[in-house]
Amino acid sequence: MENKPIARALRLLSQLMELHEVNPFKIKSIANAAFKVDKLPFPLAGKTVSELEKIDGIGKSLAAKIAELLATGTMTELQEMLAQTPDGVIEMMGIKGIGPKKVAIIWKELGIENVGELYYACNENRLIEAKGFGLKTQEEIIKVLEFRMAGNGKFLYAQVVKEVKALMEEIRGIFPDALKHIAGEFRRRSPIISEVVIVVGSLNQEIAYQALAELDTLKNVTLSGTHISAELNNGLLVDIICVDKANYYYELFINTGDTEHVDAVLARINTPLELPETEELIYQKAGLAWMPAELREGKSFIEKAAADNLPTLISYHDLKGTLHNHSTWSDGVNTLEEIALYCRDELKLEYLGISDHSKSAFYAKGLSIERVLQQHEEIDHLNKKLEGFHIFKGIESDILNDGSLDYPDEILKRFDFIVASIHANLKMQADKATARLIKAIENRYTTILGHPTGRLLLSRKGYDIDHKKVIDACAANNVVIEINSNPLRLDLDWRWHQYALDKGVMLSINPDAHRNAGFHDMYYGINVARKGGLTKDMCLNALSITEVTEVFKKKREGR
Repeated sequence: MENKPIARALRLLSQLMELHEVNPFKIKSIANAAFKVDKLPFPLAGKTVSELEKIDGIGKSLAAKIAELLATGTMTELQEMLAQTPDGVIEMMGIKGIGPKKVAIIWKELGIENVGELYYACNENRLIEAKGFGLKTQEEIIKVLEFRMAGNGKFLYAQVVKEVKALMEEIRGIFPDALKHIAGEFRRRSPIISEVVIVVGSLNQEIAYQALAELDTLKNVTLSGTHISAELNNGLLVDIICVDKANYYYELFINTGDTEHVDAVLARINTPLELPETEELIYQKAGLAWMPAELREGKSFIEKAAADNLPTLISYHDLKGTLHNHSTWSDGVNTLEEIALYCRDELKLEYLGISDHSKSAFYAKGLSIERVLQQHEEIDHLNKKLEGFHIFKGIESDILNDGSLDYPDEILKRFDFIVASIHANLKMQADKATARLIKAIENRYTTILGHPTGRLLLSRKGYDIDHKKVIDACAANNVVIEINSNPLRLDLDWRWHQYALDKGVMLSINPDAHRNAGFHDMYYGINVARKGGLTKDMCLNALSITEVTEVFKKKREGR
């Protein structure tokens, strides 16, 4: 074994000791030894324990550890420390800008156990008030984590939307008279993007290649036949397809839908397709109504298109209010009044459902019963003060390990609505997770099931559940299911929306906003709601204030 891996092992041991608050003198001794071992001009391998002891900065105790490492490839003390530490916490220690002391706060005080949860917490502004952190540190951590997430070649839609639209503007300048459109995953509004595909109705590939190669927004630009390949500066792959104008709409069609969808449509065409002048003509030849790009994944909506029974997809402007939001009462950045005024005056909404964290969420300043009552007094005051707007009293109640909610019934009944969510003990088997959710759903006060699987896209898989059993329970108990619009969540997954809608379960496009800017995440919720075929009449927060008030009233009365 060379000196560098020995130094790394000692450094990791010192960091874990600091994380677990071992004797600081011992930590300093091992950290110093790691530094010195890394700089030694001779190898340690092959030396006896007595020889190791004589090396400056090592000594008797460390010599034994190094000898054990050289003999076995590890150290007993290191293995014991690793066994006490979640893998995700160890991974966090490798993040630039946060050392063991900060990781200890993140883990032990904020309850965060992996990189995905840390990224989500940063986006919730949860690190700002933690000891030793601040806005600048939080922003630096976000940058590092986003760079790490990009390393796998996949990006959240929300991460790249600005860059993709900026690239499209530049392409419009290069091809002012050509047909051009974004296709692929981005046009389908997929939550995760691995490549941006753009179809251009022009055969001037060489001219386009020269112009694109000079753009500051692209790198590694290459030309191969009709394809110009490149990368955005963040590493996202780009494929620009230059085709004859006569083939444009066919190429746009086959490069928009996924393979299963395109094959299913083309299989229905029995006559020569020739050169379609629009995408609509392709679907018409297949005996189908034209399908919005969001629905072009798989065959789920093919039969509805054949029966001319496609849903009229919800749009952002259909939303009348916003539910599941956090204020300074828990871990939000803005006050209740600031949020209400922003929603009324900037977003032109009719109502706000405030649902701060419940008492078990200590890491997010969850509300004690006394603070719940105090918040309700403020809401009553604001509802008298604000004209043309209403604040509903809600809470995001933690679903406890046994499936019960986080307050007694006499407190739960005081709320207008309750979002029931799991935030702790996420490492559950599917049967346990399902049973836990169903018990919460069966609670007479549960109005909305929040982010059902707890997933964080590109970061955390989330717990497995039996989706059908959970959705069936929501149908039986008149519980709405959330589409959490945070770009990291987008949970309930769009693939289950139709099953829920077919069962008569309403969905709610909730931003889970922790600051005013977070309300715009509802755009991403709309994206996946459209992919799932949601219509405005089945979206809770597309109801008018009168209609949603009646929904809440019926739920509280058990109707």
